[in-house]
Amino acid sequence: MRVEEIMTREPRCCAPQDDVSTAARIMWEQDCGVVPVVDDAGAPVGMVTDRDICMAAYTRGAKLSDMSIESVMSRDVRTCRASDSIATAERTMSSAQVRRLAVVDDRGRVIGVVSLGDLARGRGKNPVRRTLEHLFADVARTLAAISQPRVERPAP
Repeated sequence: MRVEEIMTREPRCCAPQDDVSTAARIMWEQDCGVVPVVDDAGAPVGMVTDRDICMAAYTRGAKLSDMSIESVMSRDVRTCRASDSIATAERTMSSAQVRRLAVVDDRGRVIGVVSLGDLARGRGKNPVRRTLEHLFADVARTLAAISQPRVERPAP
């Protein structure tokens, strides 16, 4: 099974200079928890999550419309391709400890998002898996890897 079979296609994106209320509105309208942040060419330069927005609002005590996406987004964007296997996406999520990946095309433009929930649903559609234990073992391992406390890495 491939990422293209389970990903959210054509996600709404925002630009780094947009204000945070733009991302919050997209999340509300699309019922999602992440918005890819793209440059003028559509390449991912960040991801902003509902948690990023909440923590920024809390710690800064500012209105969402007064904060830029660039000031709250995560810049360490992890990606995969639509043609990648689900196992490849799981490995990327596990090693990077992220719950979502931007899906990019051959030119590096965002064409989708794949989440841990998508992986779980995708595994559930796989007729080769015979038992529930086997069905979710890979997703459980991915969730466990994502949920490990991060090891602090020295600054480059």
